[in-house]
Amino acid sequence: MQLLNQKLQKYFELTSKALEKVKIVEKHKKEAEDILDLAKRYFDDAKYFEKNGDLVNAFGAVCYSHAFLDIGARLGLFDVGNDSKMFMVD
Repeated sequence: MQLLNQKLQKYFELTSKALEKVKIVEKHKKEAEDILDLAKRYFDDAKYFEKNGDLVNAFGAVCYSHAFLDIGARLGLFDVGNDSKMFMVD
C-alpha cells in the first residue's frame, strides 16, 4: 500500500502542475473547455477518493485526469509548449 501511495502522490503532483500549464487554444475553445472540465473533475474525484482512503480509485481517477490532458494536448486543443516531459505530445 505504501508503494501505491507514493505513486499516487507523484501523479497528484504531476497532474496538478499539468493542469496549471494547460492553455486553451482559442480556435478550439468549446472542445478544449469540455476536455479540461473532465480533467479537473477526475482530479477532484481522485482527491475525494484519497481523502476517504480509497487509494486504488484515487490512482485510477488521477490517471484519467492526466489522460484527458494528454488527449487535449495531442489533439491541439491545449497549448502546452511542446512539453514532452509532462504531456504526450511527441
